[in-house]
Amino acid sequence: MKLISRTRGVLTAAIAAALISTTGAARAEFPEKPVEMTVLFGGTANTIAQLLSELMSSELGQPVVPVGRKGGGGAVGYSFMAGTAPDGYNIVWNSNSISTTYHTGRIPFDYKAFTPIARVSTEVPALAVNSSTGWKSLGEMVAAAKASDKKLKVGISGKGSFTHLTSAALFDALGIADKVNYISYGDGKAPVELLAGRIDAAIQWPGQFVSYAQAGDLTVLAVTGDTRVAILPDVPTAMEQGTDINISMWRGLAAPAGTPADVVQKLETAAKNAVDSAAFQDAAGKIGFSPAYLDANGFGEVIARDDAFYAKLLGELGMAK
Repeated sequence: MKLISRTRGVLTAAIAAALISTTGAARAEFPEKPVEMTVLFGGTANTIAQLLSELMSSELGQPVVPVGRKGGGGAVGYSFMAGTAPDGYNIVWNSNSISTTYHTGRIPFDYKAFTPIARVSTEVPALAVNSSTGWKSLGEMVAAAKASDKKLKVGISGKGSFTHLTSAALFDALGIADKVNYISYGDGKAPVELLAGRIDAAIQWPGQFVSYAQAGDLTVLAVTGDTRVAILPDVPTAMEQGTDINISMWRGLAAPAGTPADVVQKLETAAKNAVDSAAFQDAAGKIGFSPAYLDANGFGEVIARDDAFYAKLLGELGMAK
């Protein structure tokens, strides 16, 4: 009996020790190591991601390391992320591209493969042309396109990209979709291609055009959102010029589906504090984006609503899979 009792005592102690060890591991504070942030694009997207990662590193007490995984309009980065563990140590600097890549058939999963963390910013695309064209408005560009026997060469970041989608929607709304040829030039090269005359028009982020517009080399004809952008205050929206289009891009953070709620909350709080910081607010005015924080729940609603919008738009434009 003493032997049995002693054995039971040893087993009980071992089980208790195991439980204590397991409980301690479960309660370990996140993050215990660096967090990797997948960045899908260059240009403004990369610039904001670099700043955001620095500010979040200070908030979390561990490095947030941005890693570029570009290609396929976001498909390369999203595919990588879908295969990572849902533990918060891999997050993605995502955008509306999660919907455009899915609905154009570049990835086999939709936005539900990821847990929203926070929306961080919004950007409104702008349409620019070489100032030598003499065009001052969308109407003048449309009139010239209709009068010419040549097609407009419109630069895009890539087939199926957000700039391609926005361009297709705009030129369709303008009634000159049949007068356009799309030419891919790669990230961040729109001003160079316009100045060289290799393309006639391009839609990109305002920050890429502002210095050239101020120098008089490029003319920005319109922005595609429902309000003007602070960095180009004199440029009217397409809606102001009688064209019914309202497209803008949000950017934010997401993690693989199934990431624990407490981990998401820590990342969400770090993102909020980063967006609220003076450094981030100052950068917005210089780079040309708008801080637009939304928590995980609000962000999730935006993503779902936008997914339905882009599925419909891509279908109408004949660009859906």
